[in-house]
Amino acid sequence: MGAPDMDELSFTDSQLHFYVKDALKAAIQGDCDFYNQLVAVIHRKERLSAADVALLVTCLKAVTGAVSCIHISHHKSLLAAILRMSLWDYGTNVMDALLELLVALASSNGEHVNLCLEMLVSNFVPPSAYFEKHRGPSKKSEVLDRVHSTLIDIANLVPLSPLILEKIVRDKMPHVYVKEQPIVMYVENMLRLESGAMGELVGSMALIVLMDKLVELDVEIAWKDILEDDFQKDVFDFELEDLAEPADNFNQENKEFTREASMQRFCSGNHPEKLDSLMVLTFEHLKCCFETGRLVQVFEILLQSFRITVLTAYKSKFAQFVMFYACSLDPENCGKLFADALVDIFVNGVHPEWRMSAVAYLASYLARAKFLPVPLIAIMLERVVDWCSKYCKNWGSDINPKAQKVFYAGCQATMYVLCFRMKQMLAIPRLKSQLQLMQIDAILGHPLKPLQVCLPSIVDEFLRQAKENRVCFLPERLADQDFLESKHSTVFGGTEKLGMFFPFDPILLPNCDRYIRPNYVYWSMVRSSYDEEGTSDEDVADAYDCEDGMSIPDDRSGKGCDEEDCDADEFSPSFEKMSITPRDSSHRFGGRMPSRIRPSMSPESL
Repeated sequence: MGAPDMDELSFTDSQLHFYVKDALKAAIQGDCDFYNQLVAVIHRKERLSAADVALLVTCLKAVTGAVSCIHISHHKSLLAAILRMSLWDYGTNVMDALLELLVALASSNGEHVNLCLEMLVSNFVPPSAYFEKHRGPSKKSEVLDRVHSTLIDIANLVPLSPLILEKIVRDKMPHVYVKEQPIVMYVENMLRLESGAMGELVGSMALIVLMDKLVELDVEIAWKDILEDDFQKDVFDFELEDLAEPADNFNQENKEFTREASMQRFCSGNHPEKLDSLMVLTFEHLKCCFETGRLVQVFEILLQSFRITVLTAYKSKFAQFVMFYACSLDPENCGKLFADALVDIFVNGVHPEWRMSAVAYLASYLARAKFLPVPLIAIMLERVVDWCSKYCKNWGSDINPKAQKVFYAGCQATMYVLCFRMKQMLAIPRLKSQLQLMQIDAILGHPLKPLQVCLPSIVDEFLRQAKENRVCFLPERLADQDFLESKHSTVFGGTEKLGMFFPFDPILLPNCDRYIRPNYVYWSMVRSSYDEEGTSDEDVADAYDCEDGMSIPDDRSGKGCDEEDCDADEFSPSFEKMSITPRDSSHRFGGRMPSRIRPSMSPESL
């Protein structure tokens, strides 16, 4: 039959509804004239007049009423025209009509659910032209509010749709090489799913996919010439906040310059900027979770992801600070849970490399987390020491750093924590007694000789503090020895890279740094507590800005503090002030250890 021209037709909405039904049925029989006109109206999106928009809205509503007649095989062109429409290209009238159609399609036939959900997820990010035109937040809100409400509507009508949505969201996650704006917008929508009405159904997926992407971006960042000129300095020689000149002499312009120069020196490509933005987005989401009482629930999912992804990642430098920040928001729950999990992996784990990684994370966390109460630190440290003590009783005197690497990792972790926390623990009588009752003397004086195997810079600093504080942690015959690198320490620190693994070294992402620094222990805080003679217990507390050895910051807004109000503002991430990992002694041992040290680098064996 001859099809009328749609532009010339004059009919009511109900009449068009019957025309569309007839067209869909006729197309199955091979008569596609009116069907093709319908497809053409929906497909057109350029330079639409008011009349064109009105016709498009009418056609979409008519198709909504005829969804029962749509067949996935016979009406491919119509479905393609509908599903290729971008909400970002239209006004609210067209958006509402289109989304109503999608809900009807998804609920009418199970074959359409995937297609409709994929179309909605594709609208998480606008076309590239949107970023060029800078249309502003109003358009973004108009589109995304409707997308998420439509996902909820479909979930209410199709109970299995959240399971399908999980896979789609995971599969459509932008690649690490995508530009920053699209990937940030996509993650915003993932986190909106996690915190929204569908959070219980898809929230775990969103958080796990996010952590995977952070690690993927993290390991893509290449460090350039790190400490190439200063490889003989050890971990305690200088730190992030140690300026070449007083902080007061650095104006804001200079701070920005050094921060930007640092990023250019250490990182290549645009991955650092993406990672910085995504982590800030994650921090803000965690802060919202804390404010709404959901942080512990979310943290349990993050901890699961940490065990699988971050703990086993090679060269993870920054992603682990998601855990650090979450713990800083809720030290009593998340902070303790994280420490317990790391100790459990070290003590009860099966894989040696994972156990070594866990105790390295634990040591760095206990040393750097300003928000942790010192009694909790002492408890965790005692669990590590107890395991090392039991190990000593079950092994002979033959030193084999490779076979006994878990033990040496535990010993090194113990000394590293005490380098940062010894003075604090000794300032509290109960903890001083607890520390002295630990069997550290027996462990360090054991024939396995951990003092000759662990990283010399840590051993030297530990022994120096123990001697200055008159704490006897080792037999007198060893107290005055100078523990230079030996063949054993080279094997332990060089081959496995554990000597250089300090996961919570000061973060070099400038925006993330503002969230971390108020809750962070810098080496200058430790050093200032014993540099001057006659330091009292009160001086120690003042150095850490703490009560009872360590306090929980009152400001948990996550945004750091103002330049004039925050003492930590001097800790901007620049190369001249950067924390460095233990020294490279390859010049003494025939180049066995790498000449370039990567901060916060996990074991190469992983």
